[in-house]
Amino acid sequence: MIKSRKSIITGTIAISFSAMLWGLDGVVLTPRLYNLDVFYVVFVLHAIPFIIMNFFFSKEYSKIKLFNQSDYITLLLISVFGGAIGTISIVKALFLVNFEQLTVVILLQKLQPIFAISLAAILLKEKLRKNFLFWAGLAIISGYFMTFGFNLPDFNSGGNTIYASLLAFLAAFSFGSSTVFSKKILLKYDFKTATFYRYGITSLFMFIIVIIGGKLPQFHQTTTQNWTYFLLIAITTGSGAIFLFYYGLTRVKAIIATICELFFPMTAIILDYFVNDTILSTVQWISAIVMIFSIIILNARNTKDSATS
Repeated sequence: MIKSRKSIITGTIAISFSAMLWGLDGVVLTPRLYNLDVFYVVFVLHAIPFIIMNFFFSKEYSKIKLFNQSDYITLLLISVFGGAIGTISIVKALFLVNFEQLTVVILLQKLQPIFAISLAAILLKEKLRKNFLFWAGLAIISGYFMTFGFNLPDFNSGGNTIYASLLAFLAAFSFGSSTVFSKKILLKYDFKTATFYRYGITSLFMFIIVIIGGKLPQFHQTTTQNWTYFLLIAITTGSGAIFLFYYGLTRVKAIIATICELFFPMTAIILDYFVNDTILSTVQWISAIVMIFSIIILNARNTKDSATS
């Protein structure tokens, strides 16, 4: 029982920290790649970590003979939704608003729990406890007010904002779906295997898209500074964060993992203050505190439920 409680707490911390790394990436790192094509950027962001993984986890190729048809389909869904579509959508949304309106990106995290919680209940048969709905709802609502205050999202600032919002919605669905599919594959394989094949399949998928789209010449347009950020992202907010996320996902339910991921928008808002001098209003700070409190309560209840079941 004690081991189970420690495992859940460790998993919660791992997922929350990975979400914070993604917040760092969205505000500080990825914006430095604005001069490159989105599809090329997503390809390189997956290819570099996968190449590095081959030096340490080459034995993972032996797992191929263990995969059945269902495993291949699940890994493909994880790669297509979480690796390709989700990443392309969020990066493109950032590029469209020139990294000046982080509300569009953070909108992603306000919608993602809706898809992930629903899919976890449907596909993984995870029970939605009575109190969970209250605290999860409070966390999501607080996340909205933390981002927008008492105002509605501004869709009147131009076509790019509307387009970026639609992409953020698509990314929300994609990442939410990937979270649930990842939990499914982690029921059979460890987080190293899941990460290795997610990056491998996504790299192959994106390479085909880059070739077909004629984006390979972007390689010659990649500056030394671009490569520096590519490598930094690869070992920290990229594969590093994914490893932490999958490590934590093996220890907590998908619906709890989704709520922990709300640390991404919280981190983005805080970094936005220090990097871009964006000042939060009183209601945004209060909402951030309420959201964190809701996450703590959710994890505390999940620990108690697991220990007594």
